[in-house]
Amino acid sequence: MIPLNDIDRRPLRFPVVTALIIGANILVFLFELMKGEDLIMRWSFIPSEIASGKNLVTMLTAMFIHGSVLHIVGNMVYFWAFGPEIEDAMGRVFYTVFYLSGGLVATLSQVVMNPASFTPNLGASGAIAAIMGAFLITFPRDRIRTVILLGWFVFIRFIPAIALVGFWFIIQLFSEVGAVSQRQVGGGVAYMAHIGGFIFGMASARFFEFRQRRARQGT
Repeated sequence: MIPLNDIDRRPLRFPVVTALIIGANILVFLFELMKGEDLIMRWSFIPSEIASGKNLVTMLTAMFIHGSVLHIVGNMVYFWAFGPEIEDAMGRVFYTVFYLSGGLVATLSQVVMNPASFTPNLGASGAIAAIMGAFLITFPRDRIRTVILLGWFVFIRFIPAIALVGFWFIIQLFSEVGAVSQRQVGGGVAYMAHIGGFIFGMASARFFEFRQRRARQGT
């Protein structure tokens, strides 16, 4: 399933921060294509290094690095589907702090899960998971225009956020349990980062949002 946009509301202002973060990710990815794998390895975070207090700056830089075109496109599509409404509810400054904090919490969640791992971790998905967690708390009944792919068949459906985002989170939970049971916590997708970011988003969304903004949005 590929979420596209919220059909029940529109941001009151253009989502400047969301657009700038997407632009920054794209620019960094283009730079990656020019510089190659050395740049990716240098600025991705490695759990064992973070656990030992080394290269802490990579907790931030890894949020803007992606391993492939599919990786960045997938992340940015999800970000654009859920980010603008949350930016509107929080305001640009609080939203920026929230996004970066969500990414850092996601990173720490992955480090706590496997502090001895030497596998590089990268991508914006942990921070985006925080946005999705906030969306689930703030706009659970909003319908999300979603592309559903079933083999050669493509459908467009309007799915309530509570169902779409909830289903996504359940997949992350089962995937993490499967990875742990197969002793794969040192590689593959950083599911624990998704889980940690998502829980942070759910738990802290109301602290970052302005009640007056939500009222103007009709929530």
